Amino acid sequence: MRRSKLILCMILIFGFSTGCAHYLENAALKNIKPESGYRYKNISPGDNSDSLFVILTFSGGGTRAAAFSYGVLEKLRDTTIIWEGKEKRLLDEVDVISSVSGGSFTAAYYALRGDKVFTEFEGRFLNENIERALMTQLFYPANWFRLASPHYSRIDIAARYYDEHVFDHATFDDLRRKKPFILINATDMTLGSRFEFTQDQFDLLCSDMSGYPVARAVAASSAFPGLLSPVSLVNHAGKCGYREPGWVGNALRDRDIARARFARASQVRSYRDGKERPYIHLLDGGIADNIGLREPMYSLWSTDCPWSLLRMINLKKVHKIAIIVVNAKNETASAIDKKESPPGLLETLNVVANAPMDNYSFETIDLLQKGLDQWARDDAARKSCEKAIRQSCPQAALPGAAPHEVKFYPVVIGLDAIPDEKERRDLKNLPTSFSLPRKDTDRLRAAAGKLLDEAEGFRRLRSDLK
Repeated sequence: MRRSKLILCMILIFGFSTGCAHYLENAALKNIKPESGYRYKNISPGDNSDSLFVILTFSGGGTRAAAFSYGVLEKLRDTTIIWEGKEKRLLDEVDVISSVSGGSFTAAYYALRGDKVFTEFEGRFLNENIERALMTQLFYPANWFRLASPHYSRIDIAARYYDEHVFDHATFDDLRRKKPFILINATDMTLGSRFEFTQDQFDLLCSDMSGYPVARAVAASSAFPGLLSPVSLVNHAGKCGYREPGWVGNALRDRDIARARFARASQVRSYRDGKERPYIHLLDGGIADNIGLREPMYSLWSTDCPWSLLRMINLKKVHKIAIIVVNAKNETASAIDKKESPPGLLETLNVVANAPMDNYSFETIDLLQKGLDQWARDDAARKSCEKAIRQSCPQAALPGAAPHEVKFYPVVIGLDAIPDEKERRDLKNLPTSFSLPRKDTDRLRAAAGKLLDEAEGFRRLRSDLK
């Protein structure tokens, strides 16, 4: 009887303590320190040159996306180039990786471990049944009590698992302070806009992200609505002496002139009101941008971005820009159009969640291509005008300095470009999950390397870098 009472007492004490479980809060920041924290300007270039600027974007799509993006890293590792008189791997010239959801696992692991990703990532994540492991966590009594707390949810269990079994308790302070710079993207539930895990973003919350677990950022980036709950952050705004960038105030006065800039400034300003928004809740980054391309595009068209490519171009630091979009979008065969009865709840939710993301991704890629085409037309128009003026008046010249010439290499690879019909159908019908057989992850890796090798933009890039 005494032993039973002791065991019961211990269970009650354990249950009470775990029932008060709380998600890991992001730390407050006392003072803004631009010279510290995970920011682009604090990343060492090492042997990486700004003159050749390579951007990778990794899409969402669970393990399918992780394997597809991993195959691209392998291909870039095996591609030798000559740039500025030096022979090197093209992988060593990658400057920025912008990732979403499943692609964030690959990007984050590479940011932490560098080339060790090629010996560790398969065993740590790619060929592990992560889905089953997460389900198993729900059978642990300790987690029953934790989930009884209103401040602890399914996403915290997932983040805890990633932290222990994939990322070895690494924080953003552990990320390698050399290129590439990693943008792990989530979605702000209230704004429906991108939220990136960089110190520049955390400055808005007066929060220090140096001790924040990388696993929680990846968990937020891959928190698919319905399956996983949001990751929550505490907004400490107003306590660190943050000074708003000048462009924000200017943009808020120019609503009718530059609506996109106004919208971005409004989002920035919203984080500064800690009383109105004391908590920020984050979901899967694919909701706002499922291919991770929006921020690189913003960097290319605006000097407001903390790592503005446009500013680097204006300073004549960049000569060639390669943007490689790795889109692991699938197309699972559906029988809903073959039945008279309306689709069920799960089928409907799947369409509601995925169709808008896929359409938005297509439009984003189209917008990038149109922007680059316009850039080329503007450059050609100026050259044509200069030639015409010199023919009639050799001493005349157009006002202003000639724009710095940059050569662009847009590359988009996706499963729909696989030439073999059976292989294309098989890989496009792989589910969006965190569990795939090794034979399928191997096929995805091989397909990624082959598609990249055959992409027209990539062929031009390799030819120009010989």
